[in-house]
This record gives sequence, C-alpha cells and structure tokens, in this order.
Amino acid sequence: MLDERKTAILRAVVQEYITTALPVGSTHVADAPGVHVSSATVRNEMAALEQEGFLVQPHTSAGRIPTDKGYRFFVDHLTPSGRLDRDATLQVGEFFGRAHGRLEELLSQTTDLLAHLTHYAAVVVGPHAQTAVVRSIQLVGLSRRMATVVAVLSNGHVDNQTLEFSAELDDAQLNTATGHLQRAIVGKPLGSVADIPPAGDDEIDRLCAQALASLQRAQSDAPVFVGGAASVANAFDAVDIVRSVLTTLEQQYVVVSLVRDVIDRGLTVAIGAEHGLEPLVSCSVVVKSVTVEGERLGTVGVLGPTRMNYPQALATVDVVSDRLGRRLAEG
Repeated sequence: MLDERKTAILRAVVQEYITTALPVGSTHVADAPGVHVSSATVRNEMAALEQEGFLVQPHTSAGRIPTDKGYRFFVDHLTPSGRLDRDATLQVGEFFGRAHGRLEELLSQTTDLLAHLTHYAAVVVGPHAQTAVVRSIQLVGLSRRMATVVAVLSNGHVDNQTLEFSAELDDAQLNTATGHLQRAIVGKPLGSVADIPPAGDDEIDRLCAQALASLQRAQSDAPVFVGGAASVANAFDAVDIVRSVLTTLEQQYVVVSLVRDVIDRGLTVAIGAEHGLEPLVSCSVVVKSVTVEGERLGTVGVLGPTRMNYPQALATVDVVSDRLGRRLAEG
C-alpha cells in the first residue's frame, strides 16, 4: 500500500495524463491538490513510484506516465463513486423515456448513447433470445412455395425468417400450421422447445418443424452492437494500434467473449493486459451487467485507451445499464 504522499502524487499524475495525454513533470505535480511539496521531493517520489511499477518514463528527459499497475491502483483506491453530471443524466432519462419499438433498435440506440456520452467505443450485448418466452407466432404466405414465420418474444425481439417449401402450400395450410404452432410454443422459452407434438398431417408437421428450427438457428447467439469506433481510434496516435483496435472491434464474437469474460471474473474494469486480448493491450474495458429480477440478460460497456476517464466511464455505464434493465423489465 502506498503512503499518503505517494498516493497523492500518483493521483495527480493519472488525472493529468488522462486529461492531456502528455508525460507529467514534477513541477506540475508539485502544484497539484494534496501534494504541497517541492519539485525535488516530487521527483524523488516519482522515481520511487517508477521503481515500484506504478509509473514509467517514456523518454529520459520526459515526465512520467501511469502503467497498468498505476491505473489499477487509481481505479481500486482513488476513483470516487462517480455521478453523471446534470446534462448527461438528463440525456439518459430523455432517451429511455422515449425509447420504444423493436429490441434491436433499442440496443443499437443505447450503444450510440454510450458512445456519445463517453467518447469511447461502446458495446451492448442484448438478451439471449433462446431464453425469451414466445408471445405470438404467425406464418405469412409470400408465394405458393415461400412464407415468413414471425415470432414476437418477451424480451421485445421480433424475429422473422423466410421459409422455402418443396411442395406448394395454400393459405388454409399456413393458417392450420400457425394455429398448431401457437398452441405448441406460445408461453414457452424459444430455446426450451425440443419438438412440436404431431398435428395429424405430415405436411403441417414438416412446416411447423421447419419454422421452429429456422427461429432457433437465428437466435443461437445473443445480439451485440458496437458503436463509437471512430471515437476510440482518435485516442491513439500510432497507426498500428488504431488498426489493431478497429479490426478487433469488427469481430463481434471476440467482443462478446471479452465482455463476458470480464464479467465472469467479477470485474467491472479490465485494464490493458488484464483482459488478456493482445490486440487491445492498449485499451481498458468498463462493463456492467444488465439484470432483471436478479437474472443477467445482457451487458453494457465502453472500451477506450488505458488513460480513459475511469470515474466518468464507470458512472455512465452504471446508469445506462440500470435504465436499460428497467426498460427490458417493462417489455
């Protein structure tokens, strides 16, 4: 544990570097709140913090910048319980007050909101549709050999899949199949329906099985939305880092694995190499589960440089995850 003086100096270095992205010198730190010692004393303490792994000097004549260990100490011991400012709080309230429509639109727009408020890349992982209860289902004919199956789920998701048939089917058969599907699966979680009881008509049975399989295949993965990539790219000067970050953010399955792993490890903040994803070693991730009645239905988070504004990011993610959970609970 650091003593009071080293703690104050480390806090000053982290806060200044977050703001300026420039190495921090002893003269500036000496004037910081809570330090009140000479520049010479600050230089000695900064050298000690460097030896202990909290700071690093990128160039011989430059000031110091925090290491991942320094950021970790700042997050664990020095970051206050952040609160959103009044304008941001109003934006979040107005957004969820008018948020209606399909689940995908809500999640996508929530991603945009997070990116706008934090100026980092934002990630929203939605509820896994396999656990959602089917509220209604219908088959709508497109032609004699094609139809669309439309299912409305309890998490707000509306799914529609196109079906093609080997034989021609008329509207009466589609209506019969719709009625049989409604009796068989409405009120049940989509992923829990292994098969549908026979209807007494082979053609209807094949149609119902095809419709169910199509919906379950489409919902095998949780929806994920990533936004604000340009914002996080602007935080880095090195072209190779920007390219690596943007390439990784395009791989949605990697992003989902990343946020799930951080949550499963009981973390809300993963700094630099802590998250174990080499292409994002220059980034930190702040995440929070979206819960409804104690059940984790999704995750929201932001990804930015390790010098991110942690208090603001934590406060924003906390408020948005809470409001999204309440919105999902309302259906």
